[in-house]
Amino acid sequence: MISNLAFIHPEAKLGINVTVEPFSYIDKNVEIGDGSHIGPNATVFYGARIGKNCNIFPSAVISGIPQDLKFIGEETTVEIGDNTTVREAVTVNRGTAAAGKTVIGNNCLLMAYAHVGHDCVIGNNCIIGNSCGLAGEVKVHDWAILSGGTLVHQFASIGSHVFIGGGSKVRIDVPPFIKADREPLAYMGLNSVGLTRRGFNKEKIDEIHNIYRVIYQMGLNISQAIEKIETDFAPSQERDYITGFFKNSERGVIRAR
Repeated sequence: MISNLAFIHPEAKLGINVTVEPFSYIDKNVEIGDGSHIGPNATVFYGARIGKNCNIFPSAVISGIPQDLKFIGEETTVEIGDNTTVREAVTVNRGTAAAGKTVIGNNCLLMAYAHVGHDCVIGNNCIIGNSCGLAGEVKVHDWAILSGGTLVHQFASIGSHVFIGGGSKVRIDVPPFIKADREPLAYMGLNSVGLTRRGFNKEKIDEIHNIYRVIYQMGLNISQAIEKIETDFAPSQERDYITGFFKNSERGVIRAR
């Protein structure tokens, strides 16, 4: 259903069974996939690419120009995957010349009043809580959960299966599979509940836990810890992801409480 009280630019491309409710605005150079729902008073600006079966709630603003003084009108996009929900008053800025696009994956939930800055990359199955603020060029890996009021510094990276407590300030990188909280943000143990819910067995959870014991509880520096892990633990997807995350971190990684 397309309301005759909505504005849809004639060059916008809407898929099959898209609903657009009254007083929504859909700009040119916008693509919306089959079965998606654009709620009343939502705004979808130039450069948006919205996947199938997405749900955009009232007052959300998708693909607004970046809040970056270096932006000079270059051609950039916002790309939102399938089955993603964007709740009330969420803002998602499009990319800049730095990366060219802001990306949000499949099956994500962006809760009310969250902000996703330019050139961010959010993976699949992520939850961004109410009033979270993500500055430019932040990376959030698959299955991460940011509780309400979390603030993330530009360029920070948050690993897969992370749970971050409400009101946290993420100034540096957060490694995968853990819980993080306190001020300053610190390692609070493994996200074992989340991992169990997602099908990790006890042996795999114990392996990850033992890896983090080496990193955070043996008094080693990061280089020493990584060397010990690569010597003492058999190669696995999880081991290599954790060690690679630490090796590739440019901002540094949170420490134990």
